Order: sequence, then C-alpha cells, then structure tokens
Amino acid sequence: MHCKLIGAPVQDGTGRMGCEMGPSAFRAAGLSQALEELGHTVTDLGNVEPAPKRALTHYNPALKNLSEIVAWIEALDKAAYDSSVDGFPIFLGGDHALAAGTVCGLSRRAKELGRPLFVLWLDAHTDFHTLETTASGNLHGTPVAYYTGQKGFEGTFPEVLAPVDPANVCMIGIRSVDPAERAAISKTEVTVNDMRMIDEHGVVALLNRFLKRVKEANGLLHVSLDVDFLDPNIAPAVGTTVPGGATFREAHLIMEMLHDSELVTSFEAVELNPFLDERGRTAFLMVDLIASLMGRSVMDRPTRSFA
Repeated sequence: MHCKLIGAPVQDGTGRMGCEMGPSAFRAAGLSQALEELGHTVTDLGNVEPAPKRALTHYNPALKNLSEIVAWIEALDKAAYDSSVDGFPIFLGGDHALAAGTVCGLSRRAKELGRPLFVLWLDAHTDFHTLETTASGNLHGTPVAYYTGQKGFEGTFPEVLAPVDPANVCMIGIRSVDPAERAAISKTEVTVNDMRMIDEHGVVALLNRFLKRVKEANGLLHVSLDVDFLDPNIAPAVGTTVPGGATFREAHLIMEMLHDSELVTSFEAVELNPFLDERGRTAFLMVDLIASLMGRSVMDRPTRSFA
C-alpha cells in the first residue's frame, strides 16, 4: 500500500502547548521505517501549513483561537481531499480539532466516488460541542458535531459541503461527556460505545457490528485515534487524561481487526503531546498501533524497555 504521511501540527484547539510537536514525535519514533518493514511504500508529504488567517468573532466569549482553527480546517480539508485521490493518507496530529478539516475533505472525496464515509472515533470524548455550547472554548471538542452537519457553526466555520451521516459514526472508548454534548448526541444516530459497553460486551462484538455495516454499504472507513482513548497508565503523553481507558491488548486487537477487515481507507492519530511523554513511551506505542493497523501481527511486535 502507498502510505502518505501528512503532519498536522495543530495545537490551537487545546488548552495547553505541545501538540504541535506531535508529528515530529511520530517521525522520530520510526513510523516510516515500521511501515516500510511491513512492505508498504511510504511518502512523507511533510507538514500542512494553515490557510491565511482572517479576523473572526463569535458571541460566545469563551472561544479560543477561532481564527487559527478555521485556517487549519480550510488547509486540512484540502490536504485530505487531495491526498485521498490515491494511496492511504495517515494524518499525524496535532490536537483533535484537525478532524474538522480532515474528515470534511475525506467526505467530499467519498461523495465524488458515490460511496458513504464511515468514521470510527476512538476517543475518551465525544467532541460533540458546537461553537455555542462549549464552555471551555477549546475547539478540539467540536469536530464531530461540525463534520456531521450539526447547527451551531453557521457563518463562522466553513460550510460543510458533504456532511457525514451521524449514523455512520461509531465511537468506542467514551468516558467523559459534558451535559450539553450528551443532550445533543442523544438526538442523533451516532453509535456511542462507552467503557461500560466494552466491559460488558468486549471490543470484538462492538467493532464487528460496525464493520459489518461499513462492508454492506460499500463504505470508505476513516479511523480517528486519540491518545486519550488509551489508559493514561500506558499512554501519558496527552493533555486530557481520563482514567479507565483502553488497555494495550484491547487497542492492538482493534487495530488488528481493522487490518483484517480490509475496509480502512484513511487514518489519523491525534493529541500526542511529546512534552508530556516519558522517554517517548507514548509515541512508540502509537507507532506500534499504526503498524498493527497496517499488518504487523502479534508475533512480530518489538520488545522495548523504558526502565
């Protein structure tokens, strides 16, 4: 497979510095080499630059870096659309606000191909706030509401030309949802699998159910993996740690199942903040997970010591 690495050094959507170093951390942790060892061709397209920034205002005074995020959305929408014409784009973040651009670009491409886009959202959070409902003002909490065409972005964020059907979004690992998000998402057909669902049913049943739908619809599948999907004990390099996340084994199982399905057409890894890491521990883990998605089996994982 032709893998295209695209850096998205976005940190304006979160409340702390450091995510802009994420793409460099993925590269330093050997992502290209890991993919090449699996037989893939790798092209590193470098880092996306934001579009020209323009002055924007909104009546919600809590919003942070609104102009910067809109500039990133415009640039990443184009980058995702252009890179998805052939090959397998892998976006390296950067905070999760980047998905407002990447998913919109991928959805435009899917619409042109006459196929529905599905999104597997592996995250501790639903990211279903709008510009009107967010109290923190951190815009990495808004991409899913935006790319599924919810109201609350009109006249500020770019128009969503090909909204993703909320019924085509499956979330796994959810364990931190604000009341406004809970109320909004309950009115949609988004599938929300929280950690209790994983505890009760296991990831295999939950993921297989979703993959069956993707296959039956002849859909394109985008996977969005947030570091905070993982338990902070194994992945500390994220500014939004929530206890009780996915284990090492659960995460690798999901990636291997996705590889076996042969349905995934694009991927993004987000919220890696190497400033908060422990000797590259989280970056190496994320690279290992991407390698599992791309074909590395349980028998071939490297042994690493962080002692």
